[in-house]
Amino acid sequence: MRIGELARAAGVKAETIRYYEREGVLASPPRTQANYRDYGPEHARRLNFIRRARDLGFSMTRIRELLELADDRSRACHAVDTLARAHLGEVNRKIADLEALRRELRRMLENCEQGTVGTCLVIEALAEGTEA
Repeated sequence: MRIGELARAAGVKAETIRYYEREGVLASPPRTQANYRDYGPEHARRLNFIRRARDLGFSMTRIRELLELADDRSRACHAVDTLARAHLGEVNRKIADLEALRRELRRMLENCEQGTVGTCLVIEALAEGTEA
């Protein structure tokens, strides 16, 4: 299949596929007589793996590691579990940061007196880095 067909099937843009090829996580396919890329089912499977890993927030470095592990089907999955647990820890830290951000924004809005911008505590807190 051509790059456009693969892109549509995987729900990505053709440039994304080219990027993954440049990054070395998706093998460059053979070319047809007319010099078109000729992708096969293995490219579609790998692209879906990459896309799903990206959807879950894995970095390209981690995806590269996961792909290397996935390429050795007989290997124990301990290394995969270790990567997934590390990523879960990162996700939990991000969630904690977002919850702190939500609390801070709520506090700022709760202290808002609905006056003018000149007396707005939210603007003041943002400008001075203080709590409203």
